[in-house]
Parts: sequence; C-alpha cells; structure tokens
Amino acid sequence: MKYFDYRFFVVAAALALAGCGDAPTATDSQADKVEWPTIASPVKADPATDQKVASLLAKMSVEEKVGQIMQVEIQHISPEEVKTYHIGSVLNGGGSLPNRNKYAAPGEWLAMADAFYDASMDTSDGGLAIPIIWGSDAVHGHNNVIGATLFPHNIGLGAANNPELLRQIGAVTALEMRVTGIDWTFAPTLAVAQDDRWGRAYESYSENPEIVQAYGRAMVEGVQGVPGTPDFLDVDHVVSTAKHFIADGGTEGGDDQGDAKIPEQELLDIHAAGYKGALAAGVQTAMASFSSWNGQKLHGSKYLLTDVLKGQMGFEGFIVGDWNGHGQVPGCTNESCASAINAGLDMFMAIEEWRDLYKNTLDQVHSGEISMARLDDAVSRILRVKIRAGLFEKGRPSDRGVAGQDGIIGQPEHRAVARQAVRESLVLLKNNGGLLPLNPSATVLVAGDGADNIGKQSGGWTITWQGTGNVNSDFPGATSIFDGIRDAVAEVGGTAVLSVDGSYDTKPDVAVVVFGEEPYAEGQGDIDTVEFEPGNKKSLALLKQLKADGIPVVSVFLSGRPLWVNPELNASDAFVAAWLPGSEGEGVADVLVADAEGNPRHDFKGRLSFSWPANPLQGKLNLHDEGYAPLFPFGHGLTYADTDTVVGMLPEDVVGVAAASGGDLDLFVGRPMSPWRLFVASDQSSQVISGYYAQVPGGTMTAELVDKDIQADAVKVNWLSDGNGAFFMGDAPAMDLSDHAEAGAALRFDLRVDSFDATDASLSVRCGEACTRSLDIDEFLRASTGKGWATVAVPLACLSEDAADFETLLEPFRFGVTGKASMAFANIGVVKATETVDWCDPGAGSVPAN
Repeated sequence: MKYFDYRFFVVAAALALAGCGDAPTATDSQADKVEWPTIASPVKADPATDQKVASLLAKMSVEEKVGQIMQVEIQHISPEEVKTYHIGSVLNGGGSLPNRNKYAAPGEWLAMADAFYDASMDTSDGGLAIPIIWGSDAVHGHNNVIGATLFPHNIGLGAANNPELLRQIGAVTALEMRVTGIDWTFAPTLAVAQDDRWGRAYESYSENPEIVQAYGRAMVEGVQGVPGTPDFLDVDHVVSTAKHFIADGGTEGGDDQGDAKIPEQELLDIHAAGYKGALAAGVQTAMASFSSWNGQKLHGSKYLLTDVLKGQMGFEGFIVGDWNGHGQVPGCTNESCASAINAGLDMFMAIEEWRDLYKNTLDQVHSGEISMARLDDAVSRILRVKIRAGLFEKGRPSDRGVAGQDGIIGQPEHRAVARQAVRESLVLLKNNGGLLPLNPSATVLVAGDGADNIGKQSGGWTITWQGTGNVNSDFPGATSIFDGIRDAVAEVGGTAVLSVDGSYDTKPDVAVVVFGEEPYAEGQGDIDTVEFEPGNKKSLALLKQLKADGIPVVSVFLSGRPLWVNPELNASDAFVAAWLPGSEGEGVADVLVADAEGNPRHDFKGRLSFSWPANPLQGKLNLHDEGYAPLFPFGHGLTYADTDTVVGMLPEDVVGVAAASGGDLDLFVGRPMSPWRLFVASDQSSQVISGYYAQVPGGTMTAELVDKDIQADAVKVNWLSDGNGAFFMGDAPAMDLSDHAEAGAALRFDLRVDSFDATDASLSVRCGEACTRSLDIDEFLRASTGKGWATVAVPLACLSEDAADFETLLEPFRFGVTGKASMAFANIGVVKATETVDWCDPGAGSVPAN
C-alpha cells in the first residue's frame, strides 16, 4: 500500500491552487452531468448465493420480509419479539449494554447474542429460519465493552500516515467483537471533515480525500478480511459499514445533521473518496447520513442512495439507516416512512417506535405505496450479506471461532498495536530549546486534568455514547499518560510525580501538563468557534503558574480537532498534539521520554492531517479553501532532527477571541460539562448517570437518555417509590458563582413534567459540606404536569439573597422529590439576569416565557 508524503502533497496542492479559478459554490448550477465512478467489487457474484436468496425470498411471507428490513435497538425489543416479528437485525447504541449493565462481562454480551439468534432461528410458528445480525458502533476498538483495546480516534490515525496499521486495527477490532458474538460494526466513518467545529471531526481521518480513500480501503479489509482469501468474513472477521453516505463532513458551519450546500462535483471529488476505497475493498453495508445535500435529507434521496451508490458506483450490499434518521425525511415520522425505503434505504434503524413502524410499513406494502419489487430488492440485499457472512452455517454466536474465550479482549498483542498507533499519531508542534525528549533520570511533574484520566484521553464513543462518566477503574489493563511517563523514567532511575493542579513540595526539573477537550460525541460536540476553553482558560492558568516558577513546560494536548491554542503554545516550551489516543497512554511516553543514553526511543512520525487554525474563526480551514492561511499547514509536524526550528511568540489578541468568563455558564448540554457528573440518588445510595440508563440500587429511581431537540440530549428521571429521591450534579471541585449571584443571574433549565404524584419537591444548591439552599416547587410541578417542554429560569436570589452562599458550590443543581414522579431535563445552566415570574414565591405556579 502506498504511503502518502504529506509534505509533497502540501506543495503540490499549493501549486494546483495557484492555477485554479474560483472554487465552485453551493449555488452553482447542478445542470452539468457528473460521472460517478463504477467501483468493481472484489466480492464476486456467486450463483449458489443468488440461488439461495431466490429460494428464501420465494418462501417468505410479506410479514417476514418487512421484519427483515427492521433493525431494533436492544433495549426496546425482546427475543420473543424478534421471533414474532421476524426481525432482521438488532443494534446496541452507544452506551446501550446487555441488561443495562455498564460492567457487562463478555459472557453477558454473548448470552444476549445467543438469545436473539435462537429466536430468529425458531421455526415453531411455521416461519423461516433467517439468522439475525447484530450491529454495534465499534469505532475505535470494541469500545462498548469494558477491558477492550481502544485505539486512537480516526483523527489521530490520519496523522499516523500508515494504511497498513489500519488493517491491523481493523482485524483486532473484529476479533475482539467476535468474543462477544457480534457480527457487524458500524465502521469506518469515511467523512472528509471540512469544518472542525463539527462534533464528529475526530471520526474523520483527514481533510484530505486521498488519505480517507486509502484508509477506507485498509480498514474495511482489516475488519472483513480480504475478498478472495479464506479470511474474508470468516469466524475472526465481521461485516463492515461505510458511513455516513454522504458529505456528513461537509455541512454548512460544521452542523451535525446539517446541510451540505455544495455542487455535485465537490460531492464526488471530496466526499465520495472514502466510499471509493471501501467499495474497492468489498464493504458489505453502507449507512445513510442524518445530514442533507442541498436541502434534501440523505435518508430520502433516491438519486444518491439508488442512482449513485447502488447504480453508478455499483454497490451491491445493503444500506442501513441511522438512529431514526428516516423520521427526519419530510412527510415522515419515526413510525412511518415509505419514502425512505422507496429512495433506496434497505434497513430501518428503529428505536422505541419500531412496532408502529413495522405495522405501517406492512400496510404500505399491501397498499402498493412500497412496491413488492422494492421490498424484495431490499430483502435480497440483506440476505445476500447474511449468506456471505456465513450466518446460516456458523451456528449460534457462542459456537463461532473465539466466542466466549478469555484472554483475547485487551490481550497484550492487541494493546501493542494500539500503542504503536499512539506513537505514530503524535504530532510535535513546538520543541524550543530541544526540551524533548525528556531526560529519564529527571524529576518530572505530571500535571493537568488529563494526566491520569483514561476516559478523557479516550474521548467519545468510549463505554458510554458521549464518553462521559468513566473512571480509570473502568479500563482494566489500560494505562494513563501518567502511568506511561512514570514507568519510563523509573526504568532509568528518574521520578515522575502526579499533581493534577501543578502543586509540588520539591521543585521538579520539568513539568508535563496534559490537558484538552472533555469527551463528546455527535451533536453535543458541535462548537461555535475553534478557540480552546473560550472565556475560561483554566489550563492556561496552570501553564503560566509553572512557567512563573521557572519550570520548563511540555504540553500534551488532548483534542478531537485542531483548536486555536496560541496562548497555550506561548506558555509551553514544547507542545504535542496527542489527539485522543485511547487506552494505551504509555505510547505517549515512548516518544516523549529518552532512553538511558539520552537518545529518543521513538521519533515523532505524526503529521497534521488537518490544518491548524491561526484564529478562533477558522473552523473551516482546508488546503483547497480560498485564502488558506493556517498557523500550521496540512502535513506539518516536527521531528527530533528539526533542532533549528523555533516557534516564536504567537499573536493572542486576534479576531474571534471570547471575552473572559462571567457570562452564561452551561452545566448540562446533551452531556454534563466537565468536571460535573449527573447522579440519581435515594436516601441510601446514589448512581452516576454514565450511559443510556442508570438505576439506584434497589430500583427506587431510574434515569434514561431521551430525545428533545436532537438524539439523547435530555435525561428522563423516574421517582418510583414514596420515599425521597434526587437528581443532581456533583463530584467536582467547588465552583464559585458569587459574581453571577451578585449580577442577578438565574438557574435555567428545560423541563417536561410527565407525571407528579409526590408530596414535596424542591430545587436546591449545595453550598458547602453543611450548607443547602432550597426553594419549594411542588405547586409549580403539579401545574406543569402534562404540558410538555418549558424553559424555566429561577433567579439565584430565590435560593439565597446572600451571594457568599454561592462561593463554594458543591452541587449547582439538585432536584429533590418525595413520592412518585417522572420528569425530563435538558440544557441546564446559569444565565444572566432575565425577566421571570416571582419565583421567590413558592406559589407562583407558572413558567417564564420560552
């Protein structure tokens, strides 16, 4: 496989741009015909497979056919229903786990896989035996399973410039999935991200379509095996997915699920690249994007799904939808969408409303709204993939290959591959004075909130959907960045001291500060500008504190995208873009710490696969963009040989820098903002909300993620007993909101009261170990029951008129209830003074205007 020379590409692209006219815009005419390439699949047609498909199809009832095009989330279906409705597929969404157990062992996953398989093969009711296929978002390893090997996210792999390594990563991921009995991964993501404000930018390998094309092919071959060889879809490999078709990385403003307003030629030249690679590798499934192209939702685009992907490009696998994505097609709902199937979608991804969707789809087939020919085509494609995957012959999931075997998930050989990926993904942006590699005999202070935080270094799509709520003990066998540095220097007699806040008793020789973005995933990861920590530069304060003490500083920056960090670069002697390295933090030390002779153990190989911004407003910054002016260009990256390269003081007072803190403060927007965590609690115990579902031991309270504006951006809390229970934010250092209180700020949140049969309820803050300030709100909740979502703003003064009470908040939001109730919450924060009703009167009983 060819390796790309990034530096050559930078020069070549710059020369090409110099000779180009104006780039096409989204308003250009689409009249010129665009010729999409036909990709010859290496998976050859097999008469025996076609004959089996035809034979099965001839025997299937309409009900069985409609069942095959349904994929249902595991929390919303039972094995018995799989049998009754002849369901073709199940999935587990991010953070959705067997028995809702975050710590489900591989055996529990396997038992559930067997149960679903057995139900699909049960012919006691006279139906056909058609094996179900289980899909999972294993996007950087088998990331839903405790103890799995977690690889760097795609953005880091793109910087590694090593397609062969991608094949190994794909193969390792597939093998670890096989231990749990899962047949299908929703990977790789083939977006060519063009705007770094997008919350899924880290799922893109590069802004350069050539890299995405090569990586798409390599990853698919690793996951599925190479067609034409005995490895292809054998018991050690799984079905791969090319997603999200198409241009999810090209939406205006980097808006997740937004609109790519671009000409068709740009759609082909940039955003189709990964699909060319994946189809050439024989990828068996594709996933439709939530997003739109020039105003038309992809789930409803017959031109792109059928005419282009299946027709001109020759894709003969099946297309699956994304999480209720069909419901976003105009004229559709989650319960009914004939137009998505007619457009070319072959399998719905359905969540709670799947039963109605099944019934309505069945009615639409009977009425002719969905033709039998279209239904048969969809079912044939699904059956063909199941046959190729050997699901009819391999038996129960527990009987396949390594299923259920100990010692495979997270085994040392797999972690070694991940450790190599970490080493090769690191990009050195600054090394003034040759501070790196570190002297291993030195005393090294390791500071920052990412230093000993495996969850933070792993990012989103890690055990939980957003990657939040995890602690180091959730990653058995993994190493934090501090672990790696500590062990590396200890080998030579040095000392590494962990101090998150940078304090020390004995002055160290050097400080390594690990900091960066908190974990996030789609939707909740979208940002307005690419400034790091806008308005509240707490990481910068730590860097400056150490510099003021005369300590040389190495910054290790964790992020899912390039961000504007000029102040942090200026406060650092050396600066490393580490992206989101995953479970093998020791790979960072492999490059940063010298050997006993003072020589590098490994050099920096990483090169920027995304251009680095020179100001906070450069969210869209790509080689082909007009006026391209990055701080560090695509392909940039220093090595230890670059001893003469010095990064001078960079401008900090540039356009787009946010004002200092003191304004509105978000506490929960789709996910709890760092460092806060969400809890449900009874009088006896509490439980962190770290995935789709949480339950207090004993079952007196539950919480689950629900949709408000976008997928899973709200929390529904159920009080199920007559006792006391609370929903609150905590487990973080005390926060000072006294300035906000003095300025008349309000606690704001979106609330939906579904039922309220309680005797008492209160909104409170915990202002110290023995300090609570509360407001009775039970009358308001009774009056709001059943009225849908409303935005509530409660002045802090209603909780306490003494601003000093807000100096050391341990819990900035606590909702306590005595009795039974069900409520949903979203968008919790503190906002500037706003007009509200007199909330200080407990009987106000009305809601401020939305």
